[in-house]
Amino acid sequence: MAELPLILVVEDDYQLQGIVEEALRDGGFETDILSSAEEALTLFKTGSKNYQALVTDVNLKGRLSGWGVARQIREKDPAFPVVYMTGAGGDEWASQGVPNSILLQKPFAPAQLVTAVSQLLNSAS
Repeated sequence: MAELPLILVVEDDYQLQGIVEEALRDGGFETDILSSAEEALTLFKTGSKNYQALVTDVNLKGRLSGWGVARQIREKDPAFPVVYMTGAGGDEWASQGVPNSILLQKPFAPAQLVTAVSQLLNSAS
């Protein structure tokens, strides 16, 4: 059986982590869910796992925002698929977001998340 695409998720709200994880699993993806951008970058940069996309909240606890984690990942992989999630801050997407990313305004339907990730993965392949 083929491996499911592995998605790196950065979300510091534990309730939302569960919703995102369930949506992506139901959509046919594996997930690694972390609550800080710093943790996510460390894991990504080790290269020990084959991540296919990043799903990140924009406003995170810690020094780095979702904007920052996406930019640093794009420095290593310029075409890496990125989906941002935000309740507030969507107006910063044009100036802060990486090109060819998708922004989902909270609250969103789980199917919207699966569609956004699938769309980016399909356009990348």
